[in-house]
Amino acid sequence: MREAQAGSRPLPFRQRLLLLGLLYFAQGLPFGFQTGVLPILLRERGASLTAISFASALALPWMLKWAWAPMVDRFGGGRFGRRRSWILPLQAGLALAAVLAGLAAREALLWPILVLLLVMNLLAATQDIATDGLAVDTLSARELGPGNTAQVVGYKLGMLTSGGLLLALFGSAGYAPVLFGMGALCAGVWLVMVVVPESALVQTAGPPATSSAPTAPTESTPERLRPLLAMLGRALANPSIRWALVFIATYKTGESMIDVMFKPFLVDAGFTRVQLGLWAGTWGSVASITGSVVGGVLALRLTPVRAMGLCALLRVFPLVFQWWLAARGSPQAPEVIAVILAEEAFGGALTTSTFAFMMGLVNRSIGASHYTALATLEVLGKLPAGFIAGPIAQQVGYAALFGLGAALSIAFLPIWLLVQRERRRAASGPERVAS
Repeated sequence: MREAQAGSRPLPFRQRLLLLGLLYFAQGLPFGFQTGVLPILLRERGASLTAISFASALALPWMLKWAWAPMVDRFGGGRFGRRRSWILPLQAGLALAAVLAGLAAREALLWPILVLLLVMNLLAATQDIATDGLAVDTLSARELGPGNTAQVVGYKLGMLTSGGLLLALFGSAGYAPVLFGMGALCAGVWLVMVVVPESALVQTAGPPATSSAPTAPTESTPERLRPLLAMLGRALANPSIRWALVFIATYKTGESMIDVMFKPFLVDAGFTRVQLGLWAGTWGSVASITGSVVGGVLALRLTPVRAMGLCALLRVFPLVFQWWLAARGSPQAPEVIAVILAEEAFGGALTTSTFAFMMGLVNRSIGASHYTALATLEVLGKLPAGFIAGPIAQQVGYAALFGLGAALSIAFLPIWLLVQRERRRAASGPERVAS
């Protein structure tokens, strides 16, 4: 018997937001460990800045997930529901991989940790496709701002928990407790999703769920996916969103160049893993959540496009501050804390408003695939920047790298003006973007 009954009544909006936030929280844990803990671990073991930068390749599944997004969108169903049939096994896999990585960390084995972190990113990126589809199914146009606040807050809180809070609490005992804690949190989210039927979450019906078995002997999997891929191609080729796509692909480039090397910079400056975990994990969490909530409110009050412009301008200030710290040398604890709080707050607000804008562009009939394609563009702007950050810092120093990242973040601001003009034309013309 199917869980999703036609007459089922969805949960209230706030409860649906909470459950979506929990899923995004679990998906943020692996990437938070990679960006918050792994650079410290590698630097402590004497890894070069170039090697630390190349470790960004472990996040490749987030950039490549568009390749299998149509399968996640097209297949799934049965007794667990269209989205939960993917979410439940992937979430269980996340918990298991984190525990295995903790066992490797207890034995001081680096390569198994790296391999399992790649596996965790693969599982989390695939689950993100299904969760994005679930969000598109459950959020109305009016709910996009608060809904994307839950998305960004949940994901960033997951990142900051694994990359900061758990490190601050257990870092003195090594890295194994951090990974075990990640496994326990993933298992907790899995238990919650086991008891909540998909019909309690879905507010807006999507296309019918499809089992993985062919509906007809003569219909192959590529034939079944071809109409969906064609529809996705038309959505992305829409001339009224060209500058929007450029914005999505570039708004994090400069920030990412700085972020990858900021913790190694602080390690070299003499700060401990527990200090960095406390500042980024505890206080940074509060700042990021506050900023993300403000970003969601701004997206609701000002429209997502205007909120993006304001937040992008504010985000420049902490990036310039990071460059100043590196150029001056010998940063002091209050300065480091201040820049972490400012970057988390303004970065969270910008991400939330941008994700609300992205979800407003989505064609609901291909919700997971369309949103995944847009999210992949965002990763494309971040991941290559992470690859080149280490070699640049190795050759010319932290200050030059941070200065370049801040300059790129300033140089990209005019793109927002083109996006705003593009959206005005789309709103007034006959060709409007599906939402």
